[in-house]
Amino acid sequence: MDNSIVFSIENLDFFYSTTHALKDINMHIKANQVTALIGPSGCGKSTFLRCLNRMNDTIAGTRVEGKIKLHGNDIYTDLTDVVELRKKVGMVFQKPNPFPQSIWDNVAFGPRVLNFEGSSADLEETIYTSLKKAALWDEVKDNLGKNALALSLGQQQRLCIARVLATKPDVILMDESTSALDPIATLRVEDLIAELKQDYTIVIVTHNMQQAARVSDYTGLFWLSELIEFNQTEILFTNPAQELTESYITGKMG
Repeated sequence: MDNSIVFSIENLDFFYSTTHALKDINMHIKANQVTALIGPSGCGKSTFLRCLNRMNDTIAGTRVEGKIKLHGNDIYTDLTDVVELRKKVGMVFQKPNPFPQSIWDNVAFGPRVLNFEGSSADLEETIYTSLKKAALWDEVKDNLGKNALALSLGQQQRLCIARVLATKPDVILMDESTSALDPIATLRVEDLIAELKQDYTIVIVTHNMQQAARVSDYTGLFWLSELIEFNQTEILFTNPAQELTESYITGKMG
C-alpha cells in the first residue's frame, strides 16, 4: 500500500433515509497535505467530511455503502472502535465551540475523557504543546484559568484546534472553520493550517475559493451529491478538466 495515502475512499454512497446525499465518491487523501472541498451549499461537502470520522452515525436512518479506508483499514466495519477513530480523526466545526470552562480545562478535556495515562507533568506538557501548535500559547499563557468564552472568536477557534491536537490525531477535519471569523482571524487560522500540515493531514470544507487556492494542495469540487473533479489545487484552478468546474470557479454557476 502507498504509505502517502491516509484515506482511501472507494465507491462511497451515503443516504439520509431515502435521500441519496453522496453518489459514488472516489478519492485518495494524502499524508501531510491540505485537501479542500468546495461546491455550493447542500452539495454533500460536509456530509462527506463527517463520513471520515463517522460523525454521521449519530443521525438516525443514515446508511453508508462502499468503503472508507484509514491507513488501509475500513472504518465502517463492526470491528472499528469509533472513539479511537474520532481520536485519530479530529474535527473543528464552523463556529467555535469552547466549553464554558477554563482554557486549561478545554485543552485537557480530550486527554481526560480518553483516560490519559501519563503523569500530571505529562498532561501539562500536552496542554503546552497543543496551545503552542495552535499558535495560542503566547496569548493565553498567563491566563490559563480564564473562562474560554471570554476569548475573541479567533482565539476560541484556535483553542478548539488546540483541543483537537491534545488527543494527538493523525487527521484534522475543518468544516468551514473560518466562516464565522473576521479577515484577520481568518488569515491567522490559514497560516496555522500551513504550519500544521507538517505534522498532520488536513481536510477542509470551504465556500471561499480564494481560501482553497491559498491553503490547499488538492481540491475537490462537489456538485449535487457527486464529486465532479479532484486534482492538485493549482491544476484544478488553472486548467480544470470539467466545464462545470470552470463555470463554478469563475462564478458563472453556483
